[in-house]
Amino acid sequence: MPTFPESREETIEILSIVPTQGPGGIIAPSCTAAISLAVDEINSSTGILGREIRMTTIDGGRPPHEVATEVEAFLATGMVGAITGWHTSAVRRAVADAVGGRVPYLYATDHEGLTDERPGVLMVGEHPDHQTVPAAAWMARELGVRRWAVIGNDYIWPRQTVRALRRALPTPGDIVLERYVPLGTTDFHAFLDDPALLFADAVLVLMVGADTARFNRQFTATGLPAIMPRLSPAVDENVLLSAGPKANDNLYVASGFFVDDHTADGRDRRARYRRHQGSFAPALTTFSNSTYEAVHLLGTLADAVGTLDVDTITARLADGITLDGPAARHGFHGNQAVGPAFLARADGVDFDIIDRLP
Repeated sequence: MPTFPESREETIEILSIVPTQGPGGIIAPSCTAAISLAVDEINSSTGILGREIRMTTIDGGRPPHEVATEVEAFLATGMVGAITGWHTSAVRRAVADAVGGRVPYLYATDHEGLTDERPGVLMVGEHPDHQTVPAAAWMARELGVRRWAVIGNDYIWPRQTVRALRRALPTPGDIVLERYVPLGTTDFHAFLDDPALLFADAVLVLMVGADTARFNRQFTATGLPAIMPRLSPAVDENVLLSAGPKANDNLYVASGFFVDDHTADGRDRRARYRRHQGSFAPALTTFSNSTYEAVHLLGTLADAVGTLDVDTITARLADGITLDGPAARHGFHGNQAVGPAFLARADGVDFDIIDRLP
């Protein structure tokens, strides 16, 4: 294993923003474990730009302004080389304003596809036009879904994703019910008891972590899953486990990241993860895998460009760049990572991948 000097000039400090509280907190242990694997793999090779990397975790489950204030304090030390993590878009927007393009910021979660992102904010997660919209089109083609009901948390990502879906539907009236609830909502009966729900063919669920699990349990209690499928781009194995197998019937999930045991790469990644973390570690999930890949993408991008300077990276990304590495994402087009997206159906507390999305 390479050894690295201990001076601050010879290490790269990376901030990892992951929620340790709130509805997203259920994914924190698996994300932290997956990030640890990526860091050890990079450091056991050549590091990033020949330097050892060190990770500091920040709680992204707090109000966005609190997270941004802490990030600003770290940046003021001059020691931070990059930022990554899994957290809400509301947190990302606040943090990006605080960062102001000083360091690269790899966002490892689905996003809303806005065009006014700060320089250096790189989207590892999926744009709705590449994930939610084609998944809805698949359900229209294969399941006959035409009318949608939408339940989402009340912040920028769910609202913008619905706008993308509305643009793609034959008529705006195909969304027959649309409700947004605060993060941490525990009672969804206002949505479930709305008569308009019965005019929908399917439900689009745009909520975070434990909120989705609670909704799925309450939705299942109505008996509607037998006749009304659900679609979500924000469910991982932690959410399936939290809801319980019965609550996941007729649930479809769109994602660019599934750790598929049916592929050699998926089996090998799970095996490396277990060797690194032990048999009692949190599962390597869809979301934690995305944080793992974001750290590796940061490394391969920095080594390909030769720097972590945001202006230089932005210039190289303008025309697209192809990368080699262990991630499913093999490059960027502008600030968007390029890679496949898939549709899976929940099978108990796991996923059955059924198609690749166009």
